[in-house]
Amino acid sequence: MSSTNLASGVAGKTVRFAWKDGPTKGTVHEHVFHPDGTVQWHDAAKAGGKAPDPRADRPRFADEEIASGIRLVSYLASSGFTLTVVLNSQNGSITGIASNDKTWMPVHGAFEVMK
Repeated sequence: MSSTNLASGVAGKTVRFAWKDGPTKGTVHEHVFHPDGTVQWHDAAKAGGKAPDPRADRPRFADEEIASGIRLVSYLASSGFTLTVVLNSQNGSITGIASNDKTWMPVHGAFEVMK
């Protein structure tokens, strides 16, 4: 069962991001936000329901409540890309920016909390 409830934050949760635009338009990425403050992600379609490779990039993430039901989540991957998104639990939307040292791109989509 999925939801958009992130009242207690993303730590300890698996959240799917479905991208409507940006560099990964049309894909769904599953993010595992570990209780230790690190995150792993993978393309949900290619993973076939499997968890991320334990050797995969596992950067630290920031998670801040902006207002009731609205959270700011950000992380810097080893690839040099930073993803900073606002997750709106009221309507399940994602609004954010994907950036690196040369460019930034607005990103939009929807999310669901898997567990």
